[in-house]
Amino acid sequence: MLLNKKLFLIFSFIEIYAQNNPNPGYWQQHVDYKMEVSMNVKTYQYKGKQTLVYTNNSPDTLKRVYYHLFNNAFQPNSAMDARVKSIADPDGRMSKKIKMGDKTIQESRIANLKPNEIGYLKISNLKQNGSDAKNKVVGTILEVDLAKPLYPGKSTTFSLDFDGQVPIQIRRSGRNNIEGVELSMSQWYPKMAEYDFEGWQADPYIAREFHGVWGNFDVKITIDKNYILGGSGYLQNGNQIGYNYQDAGVNVTIPKKEKNLTWHFIAPNVHDFTWAADKNYIHDIAQVPNGATIHFLYKNNPKIIENWKNLQPKTVQLMEIYNKTIGKYPYNQYSVIQGGDGGMEYAMCTLILGEGSFDGLLGVTAHEMAHSWFQHVLATNESKHSWMDEGFTSWLENYGLNEIATVKKDNPHEDSYKGYYSLVKSGKEQPQTTHSDRYDENRPYSISAYSKGNIFLSQLEYLIGKDNLMKTLKRYYSDYKFTHPTPNDIKHTAEKVTGANLDWYLNDWTKTTNTTDYGIKSVNEDGGNTKIIFERIGRTPMPLDITMIYKDGTQENFYIPNTLMRWTKENQNSSVKRTILESWDWAYPIFEMEIKKDKSSIKSITIDASGLMADVNRLNNVFEK
Repeated sequence: MLLNKKLFLIFSFIEIYAQNNPNPGYWQQHVDYKMEVSMNVKTYQYKGKQTLVYTNNSPDTLKRVYYHLFNNAFQPNSAMDARVKSIADPDGRMSKKIKMGDKTIQESRIANLKPNEIGYLKISNLKQNGSDAKNKVVGTILEVDLAKPLYPGKSTTFSLDFDGQVPIQIRRSGRNNIEGVELSMSQWYPKMAEYDFEGWQADPYIAREFHGVWGNFDVKITIDKNYILGGSGYLQNGNQIGYNYQDAGVNVTIPKKEKNLTWHFIAPNVHDFTWAADKNYIHDIAQVPNGATIHFLYKNNPKIIENWKNLQPKTVQLMEIYNKTIGKYPYNQYSVIQGGDGGMEYAMCTLILGEGSFDGLLGVTAHEMAHSWFQHVLATNESKHSWMDEGFTSWLENYGLNEIATVKKDNPHEDSYKGYYSLVKSGKEQPQTTHSDRYDENRPYSISAYSKGNIFLSQLEYLIGKDNLMKTLKRYYSDYKFTHPTPNDIKHTAEKVTGANLDWYLNDWTKTTNTTDYGIKSVNEDGGNTKIIFERIGRTPMPLDITMIYKDGTQENFYIPNTLMRWTKENQNSSVKRTILESWDWAYPIFEMEIKKDKSSIKSITIDASGLMADVNRLNNVFEK
């Protein structure tokens, strides 16, 4: 929200990367939004006008388009309401416990919303290039038949009016949340659905994930003069409204005659626009060296001010680490805003709850800001590949927090492994190719997306080594920024960096529920030598790092390559001798290894001492005398 005097340069810089995807034949659609909206803070209703220039970069002729009307989910009997009622483990933010005799049941909070508490978006006067476009609303989707077909490479202009009502805050967006923030305006406008190489992505909204079209937003918000706003984009008229985002703790000078003020924001090359507003926001800023300005907007509540002040230098540290690890954050501002219902990422900002412990506040901020790389610059279709967004974000969060921690962990991702193992044990795991809306329960979805998605990267470190993982992440970001990368893109990037074959890994880990389980079957002495037999119990093949510690305190490492990789990992510890053994082909259930030492000289043998291989039963990974 920095008052921007270099907007042309920002547009030019970002446009360089638009559609710079290395895949031959890649294309993506483009949108340019202009919106004017007026908010009534007494009724929480708003009126708006939208003009949208839509460019069809696909090879297809389009005869229909679809808009998301997310607010319509917050109505009794909506698809979201039905999902809360039917799922075995409803989200506690969207349901409440009701005593029914001796039993306690979960009741949907949406089901009992009154007419003045629901959310809605009503569309009128919809035109394409000035001609009426036939349309109908189906739940949270607006289906539009084009007045004229849109041919490949051509643009068309849609215009419409919309009336909205901000729902009681239940999930992400809404008014008057549990911490008293008045307006959390996410997914608040008619939003064009994405059309990509797989067709229209016009899923109904049931509180899961999103997929949006890259474009530019020009938004004017008229609201009571006593409110302070924060969100996506750069404020264009700070001097006009008496509020300058360049100054921390600025005293707002409001024109006395004005009842309402119009805030004008521009957000270049993003796929969403979000804002929040409250009369009692404190606004602080912090500067990332040679980087973005970070804005902090939070309630003037004495109980939280110290935590929010302490959060600011830590957030700067984290952005520096993320920049160094993945690639530079490409915008000039990022905002951390108290609002919403926990933590949710948006373009150039996050809405998070602001109360609770400092560690909780820092952890949520670390996670949501990391989404700026793995969703708001690398914009995967998180409805279909939530593990790429939530999982990679969790990896970066854990890595960053560990880097700034006083006491560092050898494996900062250990909680993700525990979560994944518990999911496997539960028997409720579904493949990561499952659409986010199709998981049977919330918990398996969360573990699959966050924990198992995180392990995809931490286990990739086990497969190709730490240096190669870091090179892979940087190249992935550089190659696919401002596009919509797919699972094959991260896999192929790692292959290009290393030369290893990794298709088997992507297939087993994401498309099946196959598990990894290796064990030490036997250790026997044979004529003064020691014969060790390893067994593959799980379906998923892996290379094996073997650590041998002898009774005299010396250590020796062995590496058993996975034949499917057609590649050998470099020694990760040059101070310890490593012997490379012949490859172990998946078809063979056992592997025999012999060392020229007697069994009595061995203190221990360990499969994967790093703990980065997601072996579901580590009890059989160690032999100790």
